[in-house]
Amino acid sequence: MQDSATLDTGAVARWLTDHVEGFEGPLEAEKFAGGQSNPTYRLKTPRASYVLRRKPPGKLLKSAHAVDREYRVQKALAGTAVPVARMHALCEDESVIGSAFYVMEEVRGRNIGLPTMPDVAFDQRRQINAEMARVLAAIHGVDLQATGLSDYGPEGNYYRRQIDRWTKQYRATETEVIPEMEELIPWLDANIPADDGQRTLVHGDYRIDNMLFDAEAPRCLAVLDWELSTTGHPYADVAAVIMQWQMPETNRGLQGLDRRALGVMEDEDFLAAYCAEAGISQIERFGFYLAFTFFRMAGIIQGVKKRALDGNASNPALAAKVARTVPDFARGGIRAAHSV
Repeated sequence: MQDSATLDTGAVARWLTDHVEGFEGPLEAEKFAGGQSNPTYRLKTPRASYVLRRKPPGKLLKSAHAVDREYRVQKALAGTAVPVARMHALCEDESVIGSAFYVMEEVRGRNIGLPTMPDVAFDQRRQINAEMARVLAAIHGVDLQATGLSDYGPEGNYYRRQIDRWTKQYRATETEVIPEMEELIPWLDANIPADDGQRTLVHGDYRIDNMLFDAEAPRCLAVLDWELSTTGHPYADVAAVIMQWQMPETNRGLQGLDRRALGVMEDEDFLAAYCAEAGISQIERFGFYLAFTFFRMAGIIQGVKKRALDGNASNPALAAKVARTVPDFARGGIRAAHSV
């Protein structure tokens, strides 16, 4: 982590005193180095530690960086089978620190940054993959009515809505012509599956580095980063895991690696584990869902690139690095499309 001079800790402390029971300063803040979308800080006091996530500064796309939605969904999931941090308070008054933010408990667990899991015991790696499948099925099994999330996203064809949304956002942040994106966008548009009636909670960015695990056991303590969550079709989340694994090792993937030697699951093993947890036999036409997920990630990273060029990136050095991968994700989408 790095110290941050961009967060007005005095203003935060005054607000927390009024809105979080038991809060006592003084308060110190450290900015987490990872993450590109919503700047995230550890807040340390003599009695407790908290985590604050805020909207970034600068001009933002209308539907992006919705910290209020992150707060709402995690608060709604308290007490369900989905492990999440405890939410403390949401501040939508931008005059406090210049943008909306929320504060949650700090979950002390291990963050596994890479699907190769180099710092995890060999005999736990496959178990962690299985835990990922279990938790993902739990997310998709959430009772939308009981949790008050039935209106968390629009009804109708999820993929139609998402392709339209991310095409629009990609065009709004486009900095150069990427031939693979020009091929992928119309292919997705023409190959959207018929609506099969499945409407569940979806995380939207489900991957191993958006989870915290017990320090000793292959048990998830919290799923993080719910910014892209909505109600929609569950198979996009499943494809998000496989998408990351199919990227090169230089882009936090498993492409070309000997997974058996690493002790991690093959793609088909994870799909089978998820299907068993979800109570289904298989996912038909999985290549479409995978192509869609590559496309959406390319759109997300293009937004990171545009913010970096505009000087609004949460982590400028990391933004510049990931921005170069937009064509890689577009090419991954084309490969997946050809597998359908």
